Amino acid sequence: MTKQIDARGLSCPQPLIMVQKALKEGAVNLEVLLDSEVPKENITRFVQGRYGMQTSEKTENNEIVLSIFK
Repeated sequence: MTKQIDARGLSCPQPLIMVQKALKEGAVNLEVLLDSEVPKENITRFVQGRYGMQTSEKTENNEIVLSIFK
């Protein structure tokens, strides 16, 4: 099951903290909604470096959907 995190309108580090919390709670598949490149880059570096997870992204209507998975 994919957990969705709506981090639109939030500035760093809040989106990253939300992702960290979800991962600590045992989530393995995440979909993060963002409206800025900076948190997307920070989250991507974090999950790839710390957890060895993969990411993919798509942009729709100036919003970024970042998928995080094992």
